[in-house]
Amino acid sequence: MKLFQVLKGDKTLWALTLLLALISFLPVYSAGTQISTAEGVSVISTLLFKHMFLVGAGFFLIYLTHKLPIERIAVLGWLFFVPVIALLAYTLTMGNSIGGVSANRWVRVPLINMNFQPSTLAQVVLMVCIASYLAKNKARTIKFTESILPLWIPIGLTVLLVFSQNFSTAAIIGTMAFVLCFIGGYPMKYLFGIALALAAGAALFLTVLMKSPELIPSDRALTWRNRVETFMNPEEASSDSRHQITLAKIAVAEGGVFGKGAGKSVIKNRISQGTSDFIYAIIVEEYGLVGGLFLLLLYIVFLIRIVVIAHTTEAVFAKLLVVGLGIPIVFQALLNMAVVVELLPVTGQPLPLISMGGTSIWMTCIAIGIVLSAAQHKNKQKAVAVS
Repeated sequence: MKLFQVLKGDKTLWALTLLLALISFLPVYSAGTQISTAEGVSVISTLLFKHMFLVGAGFFLIYLTHKLPIERIAVLGWLFFVPVIALLAYTLTMGNSIGGVSANRWVRVPLINMNFQPSTLAQVVLMVCIASYLAKNKARTIKFTESILPLWIPIGLTVLLVFSQNFSTAAIIGTMAFVLCFIGGYPMKYLFGIALALAAGAALFLTVLMKSPELIPSDRALTWRNRVETFMNPEEASSDSRHQITLAKIAVAEGGVFGKGAGKSVIKNRISQGTSDFIYAIIVEEYGLVGGLFLLLLYIVFLIRIVVIAHTTEAVFAKLLVVGLGIPIVFQALLNMAVVVELLPVTGQPLPLISMGGTSIWMTCIAIGIVLSAAQHKNKQKAVAVS
């Protein structure tokens, strides 16, 4: 078929991405009716049109990105790094709020009248830069001192700037950067020392967060502490702090094995962020344990395809791109699901390709496009990296 001739890369990954995107319209439509009810006007058609636009533009970005050779992706990664860091720094100076909640992590894009989250772009760009550096130096032993400027400063800057407003995203970026360094052959003796330092820093941060959150230079510190306390001591938490997660768990319980049926969720009328952070709760309520496990299975198959592509790709840079950009998508999905069933504190991470987000959908699609581009480099013997 001509379609399969036009679409390059792993066809299974293409199919999984399309299937997840198509599935998203059902819960988005259902949860969107709650917004219509709350606002007293019918906005569901507008929401569906917006979601259709986001998904359609996302697939266009996948198509464009998967046509790029990985040599050019490496160059673009380094070219975009400084502007992205500048954009992250700019968000710290803003005083945005959504619904009375600090929203400095978002930048308003005037032409399309949408919120853009620079941290999602920063994650993609940083993974490309790390993969490029490690691939270029794969054949030799890297010294820690010489890697500070081209590797650890970019990682540190990105994580710190994202961390001030979005702890969970910063944690994902930092974790994947460390994993990528491990897979990319960075000397273990340095990684072990860095891991110990990070563990000590994390312990210190949690201690300060729980004891004196005002010392943390972020207006989100109190929110983080409240989420941790609510998770660790649910019986002592106020009803207000547990309101969202309680409704999510009720939705999961009400769904039973086969669910109430499409569009028949009751909790969607009471829970906020039903189209984004807690959309998985709506899915399980309407489609039951069967629907929830089916969606989980799709992400597991997605992960398997990422591992297969990485394993069969000989080019080092391509292999690292697949791991650095593919695994976080599944990791984010598992985080979202874990929050809904209260295995983890609330993180604010949407469900990739399912939640109705803003430009975060596009960043996920760009990451998938890069993975598909890298997948075309199977059985090539030489890595290409540019720094």
